[in-house]
Amino acid sequence: MNHPDNQMSRDRSGSRPLNIAAALNMNNCNNTDKKDVKKDEKDEKKDEKKDEKKAEVKTETKDVKGVLQKDVKKDEKAEKKDEKKDEMKAEVKTETKDVKGVLQKDVKKDEKKAEVKTETKAVKKDEKKAEVKTETKAVKKDEKKDEKKAEVKTDTKAVKKDEKKPEVKKDEKKDDKGKKDDKKDEPPKEPWVMDPATDLYYYWLCTISVPVFYNLMLLVTRSCFNELQYTYTKTWMVLDYASDVLYYLDTFVRSRTGFLEQGLLVKDEKLLKASYMKTLQFKLDVISMIPTDVVFVIVGINNPEWRFNRLFKLGRLFEFFDRTETRTNFPNIFRIANLVLYIIIIIHWNGCLFFAISKILGFGSDTWVYPDIKRPEYARLPRQYIYCFYWSTLTLTTIGETPPPVLDIEYLFVVIDFLTGVLIFATIVGNVGAMISNMNAARVEFQAKIDSIKQYMQLRKVTKDLETRVVKWFDYLWTEDKTCDEKLVLKNLPDKLKAEIAINVHLETLKKVRIFQDCEAGLLVELVLKLQPQIFSPGDYICKKGDIGREMYIIKEGKLAVVADDGVTQFVVLGDGAYFGEISILGIKGSKAGNRRTANIRSVGYSDLFALSKDDLMDALLEYPDAKKALEEKGRAILLKDNLIDLKAAAAGADAKDMDQIVNQMEAHLDVISVKFRKVAGQYEAHQQKIKQRLSNLENQVRGLREDDPPLGQ
Repeated sequence: MNHPDNQMSRDRSGSRPLNIAAALNMNNCNNTDKKDVKKDEKDEKKDEKKDEKKAEVKTETKDVKGVLQKDVKKDEKAEKKDEKKDEMKAEVKTETKDVKGVLQKDVKKDEKKAEVKTETKAVKKDEKKAEVKTETKAVKKDEKKDEKKAEVKTDTKAVKKDEKKPEVKKDEKKDDKGKKDDKKDEPPKEPWVMDPATDLYYYWLCTISVPVFYNLMLLVTRSCFNELQYTYTKTWMVLDYASDVLYYLDTFVRSRTGFLEQGLLVKDEKLLKASYMKTLQFKLDVISMIPTDVVFVIVGINNPEWRFNRLFKLGRLFEFFDRTETRTNFPNIFRIANLVLYIIIIIHWNGCLFFAISKILGFGSDTWVYPDIKRPEYARLPRQYIYCFYWSTLTLTTIGETPPPVLDIEYLFVVIDFLTGVLIFATIVGNVGAMISNMNAARVEFQAKIDSIKQYMQLRKVTKDLETRVVKWFDYLWTEDKTCDEKLVLKNLPDKLKAEIAINVHLETLKKVRIFQDCEAGLLVELVLKLQPQIFSPGDYICKKGDIGREMYIIKEGKLAVVADDGVTQFVVLGDGAYFGEISILGIKGSKAGNRRTANIRSVGYSDLFALSKDDLMDALLEYPDAKKALEEKGRAILLKDNLIDLKAAAAGADAKDMDQIVNQMEAHLDVISVKFRKVAGQYEAHQQKIKQRLSNLENQVRGLREDDPPLGQ
């Protein structure tokens, strides 16, 4: 028997995969319906035997309703159990993923379709059963249908609630997965690391050196001169704890300061911390950060000597001085200023110690200590410090003229001061002398060159006019700071850095030459390294008409005039960036001038030029044959434009020079071939001798065998 509810569940499963819980609920309803039908058939048989009275029918219907209500309650309990099982299955299965957004709409549509189908099927079945069943059965069926419809509605509501719960859970799971995926997709954040080669590190050294220098100079001053401490107590407290904050920050920076390992900057936090903790500076930093200020609770805040552990940070101040010395453009001046600062610091500390000893022994107790501060002229704080600084300067410089000591401790202190002054100031004065001599080293070397040339000109009796020109030329070099030899200065650099410096200085100048425009970058780099600076005095000829062209010139600074043969008439004046002589060094065939100069060029004033020799150009072009052809074509075009080329000579075969080159090359190849032939001949002779030796050995062996064999008769 096909129940309408069973048909409805089949329609749902046929259209699309719906919630499994709803399908199972329908099946449970079908089972209960079958039981009910069997009971109805029994009741119908009993009712057929009995009288068909309406009163009995009504009572029977009431009994049937009670039974149905009990069956409905049992079905509801069974459905709840089935719903729990379905919830567990729905969480496990993945079919609900495809039906999330459509489930609610589909359920409503399916409910409407199911109602329509159930009604139509019920009508058909009622028509079939009308022949067999009584009107009471139809009434029962109608009541059952109404109850089952209500059950279906409750089932759909429960299913909707059940569907929403796993959807919410799955949405939450998806959100968590999405967050995890986003975290995975995000690149790992690199920890902050201080690169010691950057400007930021130098600026931090400059910052941390301020509190270090503050503690170096003022802690001892405040400890010895009590009036200074008492007068500005609040100011010192603020400055002290501000310097402590910077000390803590500096320790953090040190733990994050990278170092090079195999040429690469290490950025691992653990490695940086481990490396820092192994150094001596870590221990000194820890000592410098010990909060000794806690003692102020007992002894009072006006005892700055308890903060002397802050002086263990002095390494930062020295590191700042070293970095500044390498970065400054005036290293000698900085070294002298640094030495003067060291002298002042030593005198300052010694003067403070002198005042402290005088305070312990008693002011004015004898002639050596500081005078009695009860006297007004010695009671002022500026007078106290200046007096002690003056006494310390006289003692450490061993000038003397100070009151002699009286007590034994005074003698001991003076002796230590004298020894310290002798050792320290002797070293400092020696370093200052070496620095001053280094500052004048360039001048001394340059002056030695001038002196040697003067002696040579006097020995060879050079004219006064020429001698004056030579001296003026040297003076120009010195005044314009052009005395340094570039090759000598750059000889200690690797070739790569030399090339970069040369490109930075000379590449733009070389690109101004027409024939070198659009050349390969590698060729330009080779040529830049071969440029030679030359300086000409006023009136010097750079080249004359008819001279063999062995160099081309590029004007860096100065003025050059193209003059007539008389040297006075000027045709044109060449300025900065101009060039000439580029065609003569290429040796283009058919050139009417050949490799000869076609004009007189004279320096108007002092001229700074770059020269590129023909040999250097040809050496560079050996590795760039295509560039050589391109340069020759550009040179021919320039000559053709100026009508300075003989087309017949250019079209003719190779000229005599080319033939000489070819012959020389063939001779070189012939020499190589002859050498190889000699080697082969020598090897052949050695092989022949070996074969002869082997043959002679074989003959000797055969003879020995014949002698050993007995005669045939025997």
